[in-house]
Amino acid sequence: MGPQPPFSDEELRRILQDCDRRIAGHGPRTAGAMLAGIDPETPLDVYGNGGVVAELEREVAALFRKEAALFLPTGTMAQQATLRIHADRRGRNAVVFHPACHLDKYEERAYERLHGLVGIPCGPMFSTITTAALEQIREPYAALLLELPQRELGGALPAWDELIAQCALASSRGAATHLDGARIFEAATYYEETAGKSISDIAALFDTVYLSFYKGLGGIAGCCVAGDQDVIDELKLWRIRHGGRMYQMWPYAASALTGLRTYGDRFGAYVAHARAFARAVAGEARIEVLPNPPQTSMLHLRITGDVEAVQWAMVEVARRSGVWLFGGAYANEGPNLQRYELSLGEASLAVDPHEFATLVHEVLEMSDAA
Repeated sequence: MGPQPPFSDEELRRILQDCDRRIAGHGPRTAGAMLAGIDPETPLDVYGNGGVVAELEREVAALFRKEAALFLPTGTMAQQATLRIHADRRGRNAVVFHPACHLDKYEERAYERLHGLVGIPCGPMFSTITTAALEQIREPYAALLLELPQRELGGALPAWDELIAQCALASSRGAATHLDGARIFEAATYYEETAGKSISDIAALFDTVYLSFYKGLGGIAGCCVAGDQDVIDELKLWRIRHGGRMYQMWPYAASALTGLRTYGDRFGAYVAHARAFARAVAGEARIEVLPNPPQTSMLHLRITGDVEAVQWAMVEVARRSGVWLFGGAYANEGPNLQRYELSLGEASLAVDPHEFATLVHEVLEMSDAA
């Protein structure tokens, strides 16, 4: 067939709009769909005080069994400020995290540039942090940050006993424990299945917990941090300093509350479907599922094949079938190796695992012929 020209941005948008089903997420993120999740009678806030913002904060605090919670417009702002508070209170400036930590990889190292914090990567890039690796860190540190699940590893998680040991070790060294729980709902099913633990049991291991609302919960934007009242009171000051105290935050908080109440108890079904998808493509020699089996409703597919040809085939199959498989590759690991991410939600349940495997097989065959 010969090399195929790449799709233009306009073509991609049109093909995506024409697809009536999607492999991942809860469905199209349109303005209409987002606004439909906001009750017209929503009580308003003023500078984050009162109204639906306070209602959301109370619900999140109760969910995690923490004294208080605070809504912030971005996770970048929220986690930097939270770590700064832990550092100031301990007179230390080092923070331990995984080498693929979001703060280090995607936030222009703002923790360092804005707050003078020093990152200490712990363990290898392609596995979760272990207690053994954590024990090797000799420098006093202010906080241990753990991301559950680890997105860069396809949603991998440590075992419950390992998680307990890591948090206990950090605490024994005078450090705070902070949970990057942007996708903590995705992780909850695994700990319920393997250890009989609830989402509040997970949160109890940590001094502070961060939760994103626009990822698995499908909100417009924003997040909450939950913790002790005095920490949250100080975090309010940092929200002002970071420019995050908007005059009114009610649209974001109302959308978040809808997502929390709509999807919060649905992740068990999404996890089961993710595992069925993984089993369905197990026979494809050119595909590796990470992790296998999936521990959460997220997984990565590592595909061998020419990067440009596979990407073209993904979009062409979407155009022909009306099923949007993936966007761009999550990561290119070489000219003939790439990873695609699946984060399953309500829309995913409308695609049968056998159909998914058939479409993926078509992608592989089409990319070979390109």
